[in-house]
Amino acid sequence: MWRKFKKKFIGDREFYRYVLYLAVPMIVQNAITSFVSFLDNIMVGQIGTEQMSGVAIVNQLMFVFNICIFGGVSGAGIFGTQFYGKGDYEGQKHAFRFKLYICLLIAGAALLLFGFFDTQLISLYLNDTGSVGDITLALKYGKEYLAIMLIGLLPFALGQAYISTIRETGQTFIPMLAGIAAVATNLVLDYILIFGVFGSPALGIRGAAIATVIARFVEFSIVVIWTHRHKKENPYIVGAYRSFEIPWRTLKGILIKGSPLMINEMLWASGMAVISQCYAVRGLEVVAAQNISSTICNLFNTVYIQLGGCIAIVVGQLLGAGKKEEAKDADNKMIFFSVFSCAVIAALMIAVGRFFPSIYKTEESIKALARTFIVIAALVMPLCAFAHCAYFTLRSGGKTIVTFLFDSVYTWVLVIPFAYFLANHTALSIVTVFFLVQFTEFFKVILGFFMVKSNVWMQNIVEEKA
Repeated sequence: MWRKFKKKFIGDREFYRYVLYLAVPMIVQNAITSFVSFLDNIMVGQIGTEQMSGVAIVNQLMFVFNICIFGGVSGAGIFGTQFYGKGDYEGQKHAFRFKLYICLLIAGAALLLFGFFDTQLISLYLNDTGSVGDITLALKYGKEYLAIMLIGLLPFALGQAYISTIRETGQTFIPMLAGIAAVATNLVLDYILIFGVFGSPALGIRGAAIATVIARFVEFSIVVIWTHRHKKENPYIVGAYRSFEIPWRTLKGILIKGSPLMINEMLWASGMAVISQCYAVRGLEVVAAQNISSTICNLFNTVYIQLGGCIAIVVGQLLGAGKKEEAKDADNKMIFFSVFSCAVIAALMIAVGRFFPSIYKTEESIKALARTFIVIAALVMPLCAFAHCAYFTLRSGGKTIVTFLFDSVYTWVLVIPFAYFLANHTALSIVTVFFLVQFTEFFKVILGFFMVKSNVWMQNIVEEKA
């Protein structure tokens, strides 16, 4: 029994060495990013509840934008990864061009939307039914923060086109270094500009926004300069800008396979924003508490998020090389590794999470609510890890229609109506509402299990493509 289990779910030393070679730089990069966001959040939290809430709302909108960019590059990324596994660098070049186009399109749309409808979007999260905070001030601070953050949309978008393509080749170290440089810049400038040290004026939340924008330019510059100076490691970049053409066959394949994925990411991200808005109707203290809990959750969630990304790289390359059985074996082992790791991390998160809210300069009721949210999020983490791995497994084989149903349709058809009904039409406490909504992930795990087990995702989508 044990031998059979070990053979199916536990890899050898070489397997974990390769997985960790890919995963650790990605985890480190995102952990550092999340840690700086964590410190940034604490710094803003020292100013006041309204400032923290205004920034939290804008960051929720930025989250939607970031995920839309992620979805945009991921659609072409499925092809880029398999093209690389096949050794077709010309095909990878065309996938890279597509990423540039879609990133420019999404960034332009976001600039128009956030620029002209800032008041309306931020106001969706403001409700005066709570007992703490001034929603008028929260709106004011949110608009100030958003106006500056808009400057950083374009470098972030184009930077992700480069970063995602670099990672497709298995090179995760350079994006990590760029991320470290960016977050170090962000952290230092946050301290200087928010509080006004070393002779700088105290700019508050405007200082936090300026620091973030500068950091995004730093990350963008590093990955672009490195890519163009290291053409041997990045053969797809040779001649990438000599033409703007994408062969129709490749473009058609990306649009057919990638469009559902792009739409899925956009709908899923907007779905998460809608769920947060459902919680927000219970008052500004819920917005503040959720901001505090999500900050530490993002730090701990990095592990399963990046391990899911590793599945896309490892399994995608194996499928592109025609090694389907090896892809299936690697997928089983990586899913088990991710879930087991997250069970351990969830226990650690519960242990340290109770102390975290005390750092903030806000009301005790908000701190207590944040502690409870942290415990609930930790309990659901192993379920999220499995569902995330199932999603990337399906995606690696180009099953984007299935991932669309599994992810965004599930969110909009089941989770959002459930959250809306509980928050708006029941007398249940916000803690009970949050618990019930979070644990809808259990049903997603069941769906994911059967989808992965069916092997429907085991296909080579670039086998006959130029």
